[in-house]
Amino acid sequence: MGLRYWINRRKFYRRGMMGAEGFSSYEKSVAIKFIERLGKWIAYALIIFGLLSLWVYSREKKDKQDHEMEIQKTN
Repeated sequence: MGLRYWINRRKFYRRGMMGAEGFSSYEKSVAIKFIERLGKWIAYALIIFGLLSLWVYSREKKDKQDHEMEIQKTN
């Protein structure tokens, strides 16, 4: 881990003026990128959860309507 940290730190500080991302330190860069990556995956999970919730809601609504139609036909 120490070697990977050292190599990535050197790589970070080798960037030119146009490649700089504006981080004040390597540690902040790693932490912010990790948080952003984690946040992106959480956002994907919430989008999928929302879509699945809408799908389940529509299925339950359709099943309820079908059940009400059957009740009306039997009466």
